[in-house]
Amino acid sequence: MLLFASGALADDASDMARTANGFYTAYATFHPSDGIPDAKGRARYAPFISPALELLLTQGNEAEAKFAGANKGSPPLIEGDLFSSNFEGATSYRVGACKGDGKAGRCSIALTYDDSRDNPQDKPMSWSDTLFLVATPSGWRVDDIGYGGKWSFGNEGRMSDTIRGAIANASE
Repeated sequence: MLLFASGALADDASDMARTANGFYTAYATFHPSDGIPDAKGRARYAPFISPALELLLTQGNEAEAKFAGANKGSPPLIEGDLFSSNFEGATSYRVGACKGDGKAGRCSIALTYDDSRDNPQDKPMSWSDTLFLVATPSGWRVDDIGYGGKWSFGNEGRMSDTIRGAIANASE
């Protein structure tokens, strides 16, 4: 029985990594990523995100539209990259170890932002974020991102909290 359980966990880790890679492949098509994606953008993420995250992104996008309508000329509620710790986003990624318990999981993601081609004096910046996944009837899906960057003015905490904060601010 132990061998079966170990095999199932190994399969889960492989499936989580496959979902994580798909998510970041979709993410790479947005560079630079800016704010909450609209319906067209969310469609690119749809095969990789949980229904709960899809709903939260939809609500966040609706809140952004409501805020923009009521505050002409104001900056958006969320500026810069929502899907990583870095405002400018990431130019490359590597999915690290994934682990879970069959219901929920996480993958460590090594991210790098490198604009040295445009700005040769700049050094690449690297950090790790955590991708949180949930098991759904359709397989593993991204449910949240834990920001791991350790610098001033970067995204902190969890992506879901950032979106919920924007939704709350739109209502004020």
